[in-house]
Amino acid sequence: TPPSTLSTPKSTTTPSPPGTRTTTPSPASTPPPFTGSSATIRTPEIVTFPPVVPPTEAISNSRDFMSFFDVKWFSLKDCPCQLCGQNQCILIPLALLLHSYYVCSASLSTIPVSTTTSGTTPTKTFTTTLGTTSSSFITINATTTSTTFKTLPPGSTTTSGPTATSTAVTTTGSESWWLCNCTKVICIEDNIVQVIPVICNPPPKPTCANGLSPVPVIDEDGCCWHWECDCYCTGWGDPHYMTFDGLYYSYQGNCTYVLVEEINKKVDNFGVYIDNYHCDARDVVSCPRTLIVRHETQEVRLRTAQPNTLQVEVTVNNQLVALPYKKFGVSIYESGINRVVEIPELKMNVTYNGLSFSIRMPYGLFGNNTQGQCGTCNNNTADDCMLPNGNIAENCETMADHWQVVDPSKPQCSPGLVPTGSPSTTPTQPCKESSICELLLGSVFKPCHAFVQPEKYYAACVFDSCVLPNLDLECSSLQIYAATCADQGVCIDWRKHTDGVCSHECPPGKEYRACGPIKEMTCKSRGQNDTSTKQVEGCFCPNGTMLYDSGVDVCVKTCGCVGVDMIPREFGEKFTVDCQDCICLEGEHGIVCEPHECEQKSVTCDGEGFYEVKEVNPKDPCCPLFTCKCNTSLCTAKAPKCSLGFEVHSYIPSGQCCPVYQCVPKGVCVHENAEFLPNSSVFVDKCQNCFCTNDVNISTQLNVISCERVPCNTYCQPGFELKPVKGECCGKCVQTKCIIHAADNSELILSPGDFKNDPRNNCTIYSCVEVHNQLIASTSEITCPAFNEESCKPGTISFLPNGCCRTCAPLDSRTPCSVRQRQDFIVYNGCRSVDRVDLTECEGTCGTFSLYSAEANSMDHSCSCCREARTTEKHVVLKCPGGHSLSHKYVYVESCSCQDTECSKPESNELQNNEENDKASTLNRTKRAISLTSK
Repeated sequence: TPPSTLSTPKSTTTPSPPGTRTTTPSPASTPPPFTGSSATIRTPEIVTFPPVVPPTEAISNSRDFMSFFDVKWFSLKDCPCQLCGQNQCILIPLALLLHSYYVCSASLSTIPVSTTTSGTTPTKTFTTTLGTTSSSFITINATTTSTTFKTLPPGSTTTSGPTATSTAVTTTGSESWWLCNCTKVICIEDNIVQVIPVICNPPPKPTCANGLSPVPVIDEDGCCWHWECDCYCTGWGDPHYMTFDGLYYSYQGNCTYVLVEEINKKVDNFGVYIDNYHCDARDVVSCPRTLIVRHETQEVRLRTAQPNTLQVEVTVNNQLVALPYKKFGVSIYESGINRVVEIPELKMNVTYNGLSFSIRMPYGLFGNNTQGQCGTCNNNTADDCMLPNGNIAENCETMADHWQVVDPSKPQCSPGLVPTGSPSTTPTQPCKESSICELLLGSVFKPCHAFVQPEKYYAACVFDSCVLPNLDLECSSLQIYAATCADQGVCIDWRKHTDGVCSHECPPGKEYRACGPIKEMTCKSRGQNDTSTKQVEGCFCPNGTMLYDSGVDVCVKTCGCVGVDMIPREFGEKFTVDCQDCICLEGEHGIVCEPHECEQKSVTCDGEGFYEVKEVNPKDPCCPLFTCKCNTSLCTAKAPKCSLGFEVHSYIPSGQCCPVYQCVPKGVCVHENAEFLPNSSVFVDKCQNCFCTNDVNISTQLNVISCERVPCNTYCQPGFELKPVKGECCGKCVQTKCIIHAADNSELILSPGDFKNDPRNNCTIYSCVEVHNQLIASTSEITCPAFNEESCKPGTISFLPNGCCRTCAPLDSRTPCSVRQRQDFIVYNGCRSVDRVDLTECEGTCGTFSLYSAEANSMDHSCSCCREARTTEKHVVLKCPGGHSLSHKYVYVESCSCQDTECSKPESNELQNNEENDKASTLNRTKRAISLTSK
């Protein structure tokens, strides 16, 4: 197990081990030189002070004191007091040290009090061991007056005067103080002091648990140094963590968590936090979105502007700030592709670039006092997975869940919920890692393998390429590994080996460098010595140029001036910007401007409608041009309203703005408040054809309308007569008779109410009827009953009066009851079948007789009718006058038979009704024959 402290322990034995401060004894005549400085300690002189009489008045300053005692003062030029810094220094009189040293008052303990002694003490040499420092010292023999010296406070120039009485005081060797250049003075006894120059030997280099190189740290006394392992935590990808002590783990939570806080709070409101979000569509893995740094009254947020990019915006207390930013002990600046938050008082910095972060903290201030997802910084990975209650979790994935903090922007997150499970690093399908990951183990990064082991970064890269193959997150593993290598002093130019997958585009005027300075040299910092040897990747000014200033992102060839227009200027260059005449001057203020002067030319805008206008001067945009413009809306004269056929014409006389109006003819005809163009028709009335001519009426100045009577047609076709129409100029041919086309294509013209047989067929009758002022021609077909010449007496066959049907005198033989067929048209509701259809009926004689019954003494009647015995229903399509069709059903007789019926003697009324019915039936038959339409 590594040691719990990272400081190199100091030995307490003699001889001193390697890496400790040692001095070797030397004779008083040849003191050893001071290691680590060009100065050497010279052998001090031994001076004896003669007795003097104390002054009767106070001594006001050290010079008076020196003159009063006639003391010889020495100045040690080889000891320049470089370590005194800004602390006040005081002079030690020769009576104590024989030399005058500048001593830092902040590190001075107590100036020993000198007392009056008699005689002299021979010089002796002593050897002591204090801690790990072996020292040689020089004893000094001095005779002093009975005067007491006191420590001068900083800034004071007054010393106390000598005491009235002499007092013997003996000091011991417990009092000591530091001179300059790591030289220590110890009071031994009786004005004998020991001067100890400290010699520093390099301490042994320890091994850090995180695999990084230790850093040298100056000891508290400011003379020697020791090794410490810095607290260095990183995170990248989706996301992967490397704790302060180098323990690697991945965690996929999407809430806000503690990266590092103090266990024992020494710094007010201090902590670093991370806001993660799910960066894949499946909500399986997470990526860092915001890094939060809190220190005292400030909260710094480094937020990724767009996912999976290096675009980062910085806010302080929820306000956007421009970089560099420095306030209340917090400094924020850009370093290559990173944004850096630095707290000089704590000697720590936090970097973030949108894909990865790093936290560096000194072990001397934070060792054994950190907690959070970055673990405990004590060079021991065993307790890196520590929970908030101090217990150690089985793994850091479980530990990371417990460091969740309340974030109002994430109501779904709450400390104490079910821990987040990490996705399996083994995909369901075999995954071939990206070829980019192979670069970590190959020759590209080989120079860094001896300083930073790549295996953990390679595992993270493979995880990212398998779980999120389309986001190019594997680049973050290479980027953070390269950044860690650069931190260890090994710079790798790796992006050019990724075939453009991990390329980094720079803005215009900048160029990419894998090994650039942490802080790019600017015009204002070029005179300062930058002792940092570490490098970062990023976009830098091209060779031959430098950044003008850390807050002005402009590359310049010569350090002149850069104004608000971000254009570099040379010293002495004059230019105009924002309508100010400026000059670039060498000095503190740089650019000096004064208002741009313009030559004002007076313009007088006289005349109605003119007004003054200010225009941009193309030759001098800062000095506008004043001209007179015409605006007709300012004119008082209005355009007149012209009558039909006339329009307003206007013209502007030379030198004026307002137009002059007049009405002029349009060259059109006017009729009934309408205008007509020449050669266009003009409607006057129906009986005339009128058009607009090009001739002009001199009196009216309008074009003349010419008209002609409309010609009428007087011929009408047969069956039509010319009749006048109200409101029309000409009569109209109106049909007055029916025009019928006979079967032989001859044309018959019938007046309404006329009947006429077909010339070739007496069974066809044509008629003309007027119904509601509409002439309707109809064709009627006479249907004759079945006629059997064989049942006629010879010579009795003749035509009925209609000339169509035949009749005869029947033979004596009876015709049996049977079915008789015929073909005829079916008419129903004015609709008629298209063709003749088969119709059947029962006809024949049956045994009907009337006999006298002697028994009944009356007539005995036996009545039998020829009636249908079996029928069926058939369908036929009828055509109607309106053009539509109608489906119609009719009865079809299949068989007939003689069926008995009741024989009754008709009464007189019945006889009369029968006669009337017969007449009505006959009339209906006639009407039916007449109403039949033609085929």
